[in-house]
Order: sequence, then structure tokens, then C-alpha cells
Amino acid sequence: MKPPKIAPAGAMSAIAPEIRPGQSLELLKELHILTREGKLNQDSRRKLKQVYHLYQFIEKLLLELPASDAGITLADHGAGKSYLGFILYDLFFKTLALGQIYGIETRPELVQKSRELAARLGFGRMHFLNLSVAESAESAELPERIDVVTALHACDTATDDAIAFGLQKHAQFMVLVPCCQAEVASCLRQNKALALARTPLAELWRHPLHTRELGSQITNVLRCLYLEASGYQVTVTELVGWEHSLKNELIIARYTGQKKRSAAERLRAVLEEFGLTALLETRFKQSSTGSEAATAGS
Repeated sequence: MKPPKIAPAGAMSAIAPEIRPGQSLELLKELHILTREGKLNQDSRRKLKQVYHLYQFIEKLLLELPASDAGITLADHGAGKSYLGFILYDLFFKTLALGQIYGIETRPELVQKSRELAARLGFGRMHFLNLSVAESAESAELPERIDVVTALHACDTATDDAIAFGLQKHAQFMVLVPCCQAEVASCLRQNKALALARTPLAELWRHPLHTRELGSQITNVLRCLYLEASGYQVTVTELVGWEHSLKNELIIARYTGQKKRSAAERLRAVLEEFGLTALLETRFKQSSTGSEAATAGS
């Protein structure tokens, strides 16, 4: 197999000063950051900036992980074309002797394409699994522990499945960009008449557009509370500027082991206020019972 083409620093600068020394030119072309002629236009410059911006968030987390005999393990859920996994491997994992990246995707054609690209690039510690997020938690193809879990634009409840996966795999970090949060909005719709009779706050989701938007907001708030109740410190920020994507909320969860009782209590209170307590038996089951290790911290 012919080795992948990697340009020296001088050649990279000639193409574009933004591109880092040692990056795979073939990969950048596959991701449509470079044109087939090796050029970088204005649109691809914006895309490259977004890729680096996300990489910088995750790189800081990877550098915090202690050294181990197995190396770092990372699972990327709803991987799609696996652009995130490839960039992480190219910029971080490639120079390490150890460490594995697992791309989890339900579309077999994308999984196959990623496998072929990884083989061409010589990225031997990348693995691509044709599984749903929920199925991956029980798959023997993944190790018992995963250090970092990512899920970028994993649709609707796939983000919740990624959180459940991270809890089961004792992840040290989770990096989530939720998308298409429809489950809570559907529950709000079903209970709308009763809620309007019970409280004027139901006006917040009386109109269908507001139901959808409020459903998305509540979903992410519940996820953050659930993560805090499960022993994670949570940071919420913007991924990129809102002009690039409306689904732009980045949730970073760092495991501390401090399970917050107050977060579990607030989670239950929010669910009760919006008539969503059925979710305590599905999405947020663990936090409904509390924990002996829980702290009273807010």
C-alpha cells in the first residue's frame, strides 16, 4: 500500500498558512477542506476554522487524561463520514504509539467508506462499527472502558443514548452537540390541553413552533442536570457562531465522581413542572433514586 501523502511544513505554508504541518493532504481533500487541486477557498477556510475550533476543545481534554498501558480510547457516536474522528487521529493520535478511535454509525455505506479511507491513510487504530448508539453499549467490539465519548449532531434520543453509553463505559469526558430534540416536544404536545388548564406557563409551548423550540431547550437542560446528578461537572457553550448552525450548543461533561443530590432534585422538579415524569423511568432513571455518594452541592 502506498503511504499517504503528507506535505512538509514548507509545502503546507505554500498551500495555506492555516494548515498545520504534517497533516494528511489526502484527508483534507476527502473532507472537502482542500479542493482536488490542493487549493483552499473561502468556504473551506471557514470550514477549516470550525474544525480546528472543535479540535481545540477536545485536544485539551485528551491532554488531561493520564497515561495508561492501553492508551486513550475515544468513541464517536453518530459518526457520519467520521470527519471528527479522522481529524482527531490525524492531529493527535497519529503521533502516539497507543490509543484507539471508534466511529459508530448506522449507515453501512458510510462505515465502509470510512474503513476504506482509514486503510488508505494508514490510520490503523481507527475502527468503524455499523451499530446504533444504543447497540454499541453491549457490543463486544468495544472495550469495557472508553475515556472520551463524542456525539456531534446525533439526532433526537441518540444523544441520550450516547450519555447512557458514557455512563456505562465510565467515560472521563463527554462532548455533545445535541440535534433534533423531538422526544420532549412530543410529550409537551400530548399534555398541552391539561397544562394550559393547570398553569399559565403552558403558554410558552401553546404554539407548535414554541413547542419545538422549548422542547429542545428543556431537553438540554434535563441532560445537564442528569449528568451533574451522575457525577459530572458540566460546561455549556457555543460550538461555532450562530450564523453557521442553529444547532450550536456544545455540552462538555467532565467526570468528578461528585454526584449532586441538588441536581437530581431539580431534574425531578423540572420534569414534574412540565408533566414529563414518565421520562424518569426511561431517560433519567438512575437519577430518580438518588445516590449514597450524592452531595448537596448546587
